[in-house]
Amino acid sequence: MEQQASNEEIVQSAQRSERRPRDMVISMLVLLVPILLAFGAYRIFFDGHDPIAVDTTAAIDDARHANAFPVLVPTGLPDDWTTVSARWQQIEGGKALRLGLVAPDGKGAQVLQTDVRPTQIIPVELTSEARVTGDTRIAGAAWQTYATRPGERALVKLDPDRTVIVVGQASDADLRTLAGSLN
Repeated sequence: MEQQASNEEIVQSAQRSERRPRDMVISMLVLLVPILLAFGAYRIFFDGHDPIAVDTTAAIDDARHANAFPVLVPTGLPDDWTTVSARWQQIEGGKALRLGLVAPDGKGAQVLQTDVRPTQIIPVELTSEARVTGDTRIAGAAWQTYATRPGERALVKLDPDRTVIVVGQASDADLRTLAGSLN
């Protein structure tokens, strides 16, 4: 009886070892194809590639209530802009309001407003190698343009009671539109 059970185990073990890598690939394809089809359908039919908008009300209200600096908010932006993050936070040297947006071209942009001194915040946010490349006027206000990380552009507005930085991979025109919308 023991001999017969042992022989059956040997036969089953031999059958398992006869499975080829091709069998494993076929098994994986059987599992992956439906998953990929479902993912593709989600992206096509349910706009799965669109950024998810967030409500900025709480962060902006917290910033205004703290009264650390006059708070600017984007107003009048076209509908193809999406706000994807909003955060009021304590940072080294002061407080900051960060708003993350996705521009119409799908590239990201961030608006940072802070009461931290410009000489302290600019190297932290734009890198220590960031350099002023020019001055411009946007919606009647003076802004500085900055060279920063590769692929990114930055606009900086220096006010006596706050520093505003608009930075991101969005186009120059989109960053200017965003900066001009801040009221």
